[in-house]
Amino acid sequence: MKARTALQVLLTAAVVGIAAWLVFFSPVLGVRSIEIVGNLTVPTDRIRQQAGVASLHPLATVDLAGVEARVLGIRQLATAKAERVWPGTLRIEVAEREPVAALPVGGKAAVVDKTGVVIEIKDVTPPLLPVLVVDRPAAGDPATMAALQVIQDLPDTLIGRVRQVRATTAEGVSFKLSDGRTVVWGGADRGEEKGRILTTLLRRRGEVYDVSSPDVVTLR
Repeated sequence: MKARTALQVLLTAAVVGIAAWLVFFSPVLGVRSIEIVGNLTVPTDRIRQQAGVASLHPLATVDLAGVEARVLGIRQLATAKAERVWPGTLRIEVAEREPVAALPVGGKAAVVDKTGVVIEIKDVTPPLLPVLVVDRPAAGDPATMAALQVIQDLPDTLIGRVRQVRATTAEGVSFKLSDGRTVVWGGADRGEEKGRILTTLLRRRGEVYDVSSPDVVTLR
C-alpha cells in the first residue's frame, strides 16, 4: 500500500512538473500571435515591434505591465492594455491620442492632444485644427490647459470654424473664427452654457462677441 501511495505521489508530481514546464518554460504554449486592436493611424507592425515580445515566448511569463509601458513609448498612443488569450495569443488594445490643436514651433506645427502632449510635428498645421497661441505652451501650464479645455467644450457646429485660440492667462481665453470675428471666452468654466449662448449670438452681426460672463454678454 505504501509503495502504491508513493508511486501515486511520484506520478502526480511528474504530471504537475510536466504541466508547469509546458506552461512556463516550453514554447508549446508560447506566443504565436500578437493581436493589436484599437489603432487607427499607428501601424500594427510598429506596435508589435514596440511590444518587444519574441515569438514562442511562454505566454504565461509575458510581463504584461512591461508590454504596456513599452507600447506607450509610442507618443501617438494614450492608453494600452495587454492580456493573455490562451492558448497562444497576446492581445494589446490601444487608444490613440486625438489631436485638438496645433502649436507653432520653429516654423512647424506641433500637434497636441487634450492634455497638451505633443503627438507629432507637422510641416504645416493640419486642416481644421485651431492654432494655439500661449506664452508658455506646455502640458500643465494653466493658460495652455484652459485653452485646450475651451476647445473641447466648443459645440461641434463651432469647432470647425475656429482658426486660432489665444490664452493670455487661464481666465483670458479668446479665439478667432474663420470669418474674422473674435470671441472673448474668458475662463474654462460654464463651457456648455457659453457655447449655447455663443451659437445664438453669432446669428447677429458684430466683430467681437464677449461671453466671458454668460449672465451679461456683449456684442460690438
